[in-house]
Amino acid sequence: MRHPLQHLRGNAIRAFRSQGLQVDVLGEDMQSKLVEEARKACLLVNLPFVYRAASRVPFSVLKYAMTLDGKIAASSGHAAWISSKLSRNRVFELRGRSDAIIVGGNTVRRDNPRLTARHGGGHMPIRIVLSQSLDLPEEANLWDLSDVSTVVVTQRGARRSFQRYLASKGVEVVELDILNPRDVMEYFHDRGYLSILWECGGTLAASAISSGVIHKVFAFVAPKIIGGKNAPSPVGELGMVEMSQALDLIDVCFEQIGPDMLISGFLQPIPDLTPTIPSEDETFAIDPTVAPFETSIIFFYKTWDLYGAFSNFSPHPIQMPDEDGNYVTWFSVEHYYQANKFIGVSNPLAQDCIDKIKSAKSPEEAARMGRLTQRRHPHLVRSDWESVKIDVMYRALKCKFSIYPHLNSMLLSTAGSVLVEASPHDLFWGGGRDGEGLNYLGRLLMKLRSEFLGESSAASENTCIAL
Repeated sequence: MRHPLQHLRGNAIRAFRSQGLQVDVLGEDMQSKLVEEARKACLLVNLPFVYRAASRVPFSVLKYAMTLDGKIAASSGHAAWISSKLSRNRVFELRGRSDAIIVGGNTVRRDNPRLTARHGGGHMPIRIVLSQSLDLPEEANLWDLSDVSTVVVTQRGARRSFQRYLASKGVEVVELDILNPRDVMEYFHDRGYLSILWECGGTLAASAISSGVIHKVFAFVAPKIIGGKNAPSPVGELGMVEMSQALDLIDVCFEQIGPDMLISGFLQPIPDLTPTIPSEDETFAIDPTVAPFETSIIFFYKTWDLYGAFSNFSPHPIQMPDEDGNYVTWFSVEHYYQANKFIGVSNPLAQDCIDKIKSAKSPEEAARMGRLTQRRHPHLVRSDWESVKIDVMYRALKCKFSIYPHLNSMLLSTAGSVLVEASPHDLFWGGGRDGEGLNYLGRLLMKLRSEFLGESSAASENTCIAL
């Protein structure tokens, strides 16, 4: 199968073929029912990689064991053991294929788990505890780091003294402005995590499902009935009031494990990573140098790509005038773009956000700051932002490609080609996960390229006249 990241897709195939090796791509060079099954098998094997590339969060699996009447513990809270030993061995295997295991504070207080993969092979996943208040016991198996490390994620400012206590035991503590599953998963995506297993209680499971970060479910159903009006269930309140609102699993599998039944399936379809490509008429209107037929397409995404310097995330500092006309240096186009969301707003918090974005150590950090503030504090965003953001980006790009000759030359060298920002998760500036993106970054670069080529042509004509 092709690489899930567009900026890398096809590179290995071309390299192999250039050496005279025959490479057949499933679903393209080879097509049949058997080949389609093989293609699906490739997708399943690479699912964590595919989902992470498309969603910008690690591939997440929710696992739980419940009785036949849907309980994960008795009314007293006692939960050992619902499933059989064979099922528990399968859980160890799942852990051994994960980068990390997530639980909430309730699970730590109630069960005091170890969360090891002692029967699942050599790999030991990191243990992650999510706790908003840090109301956690001083003595817990998860604070024993002799086999594997633990990360506790909490809300900023929670129990500083307990944070210091955990740090003294070697436990890493991470503070987020607001503790929610989406922000937690984006954080661990930035740390490079690929696959995460959620073994949490019903409250946290419901929050994670509502946040859209759970991709697959493994439910171990034991042939037992425990009853109990107040006995906890695997998923808490989702706000649904009619059965028609229930979430359906996709590609469901059933497997008997000893006396238990394992039911697994996807909560979300496998994403399509093909980026959008502008129509011929639309592209020609932006840049007349693009031929209407057999046009070559240049995809770019991140800075490690051949054309990655086209990205607004590339580390090329620019100097742009501020509100007073004084030139200010920004570490990247993305720094400047994110800060402009809050420029001109008469609120000290807006200025504080601008200062923090300006000093962000990376474009990714600047983007995270800007997006989080925009989402959580919309009143801090300038009222005309939606109408000016394209112009803000264009001014920054023009500055970038004007002050760096090698970038200017690279942009001009693409004349006649369609430029597509191949981000699978950006619906406005990029291609979008299902090809529904608008590719505005590619459009602006083609517009800028046309402008530079026009200036170059005019200068050449003037030189001829002078001669």
